[in-house]
Amino acid sequence: MPEVIVYLAAGRTVEQKKGLMKDITDAVVKNANAPIDAVTVQIIEAPLIDKMKGGVTFEERLKK
Repeated sequence: MPEVIVYLAAGRTVEQKKGLMKDITDAVVKNANAPIDAVTVQIIEAPLIDKMKGGVTFEERLKK
């Protein structure tokens, strides 16, 4: 049973997240020869203030 976990900064729409999960599911089915019902995809979102890159929070990056 393949399981894929995606970590994202918060801010995507429900439609964007559903599309991403569907595309990942399709890729796993195709490339790992797994039945679609066996594939689990989970998105874990972090608030922008709780995620940092290069010493600057994602929230601060939006303000630039």
